[in-house]
Amino acid sequence: VQLQAYGGGLVQAGGSLRLSCAASGRRFSGYAMGWFRQAPGKEREFLSAILWSAGSAYYEDSVKGRFTISRDNAKNTAYLQMNALKPEDTAVYYCAAGSHYIARLWGEGKDMDYWGKGTQVTVSS
Repeated sequence: VQLQAYGGGLVQAGGSLRLSCAASGRRFSGYAMGWFRQAPGKEREFLSAILWSAGSAYYEDSVKGRFTISRDNAKNTAYLQMNALKPEDTAVYYCAAGSHYIARLWGEGKDMDYWGKGTQVTVSS
């Protein structure tokens, strides 16, 4: 599976962005999808995950209530809708795919089968 995240950009605090993660290659629908971010000088941070059936979604506390993950298996695409953005949300955002969602491992950025190239999100104050 090849993943490509896009949709980043510059937005003012309080604004919104929707990131997309396009997948190609093997069957996309069989994978759990996740979003991560990495700010300068910081470790990569887990944000959200959605299972292959799109029936269950999980969020890091820092984005719960502001970010919404979704997926469209027919389009081989996962999304991250980001609302009420804050300057501290500034980071490179990555999508990833894994055969199984394991909260403890995904929370550490481990056990992912595929990573996409990131997209920069900059939130100005």
